[in-house]
Amino acid sequence: MPAENTLVGGEPELGRQRYTFSIVGVQKAGTSTLSSLLDTHVNIARAPRKELRYFDDDSVDWARTDHASYAVPRRRRVHRHLGDASPRYLVWPHALERMHAYDPGMRLIAMFRDPVDRVFSHWVMTRSREGESGPDWPQFISWRPERFPTEIPDELGGPQARRRFRLANGVVRGYYGSQLRRGFEVFGREQWLLMDFTAFLADHEGHLDAATDHLDLPRFTRHPPLKHLMAATEAVTGTAPTGEDLRVLADALAGEVAEYAALSGLPVDHWTTTRLLAGTLDADEQAHRYAVRAGLAPR
Repeated sequence: MPAENTLVGGEPELGRQRYTFSIVGVQKAGTSTLSSLLDTHVNIARAPRKELRYFDDDSVDWARTDHASYAVPRRRRVHRHLGDASPRYLVWPHALERMHAYDPGMRLIAMFRDPVDRVFSHWVMTRSREGESGPDWPQFISWRPERFPTEIPDELGGPQARRRFRLANGVVRGYYGSQLRRGFEVFGREQWLLMDFTAFLADHEGHLDAATDHLDLPRFTRHPPLKHLMAATEAVTGTAPTGEDLRVLADALAGEVAEYAALSGLPVDHWTTTRLLAGTLDADEQAHRYAVRAGLAPR
């Protein structure tokens, strides 16, 4: 490859821009919004697309790959960073380990959202994309393994293992404590920036400052406006959640929420899950609110 500043076809060759940071999770928690805002920074190159899903490809021989494709042509000398925003990385078996092999110094950002709110939003998204061939609500929340899976389990194996795991892991994506524990084992704690979705929406400028500080970049002189928010909940067909469903989910996630709070240092008192566990939120009323949002119950 020509060295930087040499001429190729009469134009300066700037070489290849490597990925230097990743927004690794969680799905349905504002990762698209955060990514789009960071992409406006003068020192951050825009990725070809938001979700590259590079490190969750189980068909690659990761012991032999040279990662040559995990880069883009460098367009401007001022670019110092390039980010991959693939929220699947935090939950997908071996994704973080593969990322560490690529670059042990990678900077990581993770945004978290209340896990019960998140799993409902995830189901609505899946149902709207897959239609009635996708899992209905009772099936979507049925797989609640005792431990966070470090491999695609045998019961989801076979030729369609990746798809089956993707459609089954809605609740598992809320095992935040286990995900952070694993993440801190692979990458040093100082390489992580953790955010709460609700706090981000309330103060996106402060969170952008935290992100640019984390990347050792100057802060925005003028913060971009918060306008690329998550899409509104779509109307879907299917079975509406019940209060009992929410109580079961909250109980299943209680230990993960406690570990997440201890590891992250972020507040969880405002979360639906925490309020359900504390008895300060009526589960039946919350289930009805979800059903109305998805067009499964009248207002």
